[in-house]
Amino acid sequence: MRRTINLKKGLNLSLAGGLSSSDIKAETRPSAVAVIPDDFHGFQPKPEVAEGDSVSAGQPLLHDKADNDIKIVSPAAGKVRCIVRGHRRKIERIVIDTDSQQSDPVTHSASGDPDSIRRLLKVSGLWVMMRQRPYDIIPAPDSMPRDIFVTAMDTAPLAPDMEKELAGKELELRAGVKALKTLTKGSIYIGVRSGSSLPEIEGAEIIEFNPLHPAGNPGIQAANISPVNKGEIIWTLDAVTLAKIGGLMINGTVDFTAHVALTGSELIEPKMVSTIEGADLADLLEGDIADDGRNHRIISGNVLTGTPESMEGFLRYPYRQVTVIPEGDDADEFMGWASVSPSKMSVSPSFLGRFFGKKFKPDARLMGGRRAMIMSEVYDKYLPMDVMPEYLIKAILAKDIDRMEALGIYEVAPEDFALAEYADPSKIELQRIVRDGLDYLRSEV
Repeated sequence: MRRTINLKKGLNLSLAGGLSSSDIKAETRPSAVAVIPDDFHGFQPKPEVAEGDSVSAGQPLLHDKADNDIKIVSPAAGKVRCIVRGHRRKIERIVIDTDSQQSDPVTHSASGDPDSIRRLLKVSGLWVMMRQRPYDIIPAPDSMPRDIFVTAMDTAPLAPDMEKELAGKELELRAGVKALKTLTKGSIYIGVRSGSSLPEIEGAEIIEFNPLHPAGNPGIQAANISPVNKGEIIWTLDAVTLAKIGGLMINGTVDFTAHVALTGSELIEPKMVSTIEGADLADLLEGDIADDGRNHRIISGNVLTGTPESMEGFLRYPYRQVTVIPEGDDADEFMGWASVSPSKMSVSPSFLGRFFGKKFKPDARLMGGRRAMIMSEVYDKYLPMDVMPEYLIKAILAKDIDRMEALGIYEVAPEDFALAEYADPSKIELQRIVRDGLDYLRSEV
């Protein structure tokens, strides 16, 4: 029997530019794709290809210096255009010009024993699509998770319905659960929306959550089902990755298809498209952005946790959404950020727009000034975890490891603080602070 957990903390942002339908409206085969190592935190990249090399879909491009078996692979067949390096020769991305003709992808085989499955996930490129807590990094090579948490819901602003993408993949989901079950002595939990039609899956317990953001974050689900404590390890992933793992176990190949929601108030028509992981954004967005004379903020992801990109950029992991909103650098309005116009979006009830039930069209401006933290407990309203977020942030800034541990640093990830960062009157970069704190703790403990 399914359990239901009703979260009372959180907020669903009412934004214009959402999908009217989750049906695939177009199929876009990009002229180029890219892999970006920074999307896989904890991965130390070393290249296995050179510029000009021809590669197949699923062929390794990079391996982890800590474990040569952990790979990031090419999502498409083609030729390596360039390996872009930054400061101190850090690999920033590998760009591949795709072939017009699809060739056969790399195939894999494995027996059902845990060691074989573990290695298969590593060499296929699916290992890096999971996350480990503590530290919110790719799983350590030999880690044994206490439990595994899978989210089958995405509550981020304008996010598509993940269950639509999972329709007809019950066989793959069961195979994915069966494979992951060999890698843990604990339980596998799948978090779904209340009233979900996702069928029962042998070997997993399905937990229903009310769809109040950030309930779709796997870490939020884990914190409300069975929190991680010091000395324990859990893994998290989304159900799309779980289906890919099951497909690998059944077919011996990885499906690099990405169903992407093109959303935001600056799109002519928000829609779902089918493409390839790491696709060129210029190909994805061609002809879809409104020609209204405004400057645009293109975000690979959602408005809370996504990465700003240009039209020359690429679709970033986890490959499910692109949002386009006004940049706001050309805005000219009476009283600026202090305006109380009904079109102004805010969590504060002092703004009239809160009472009209309208869809807002925010831009990318900061709308205020950075200042010292105000101890108003505002973070706690948007973080449904048993932690004290304001004090945790202060402990991270002070680099007080004992306080960080006592206040729950092992449970959190940057994305869990995204909504609190949006509501923060002090405009503090909470996600960056949490990321820095996790990296510092990992280097010191």
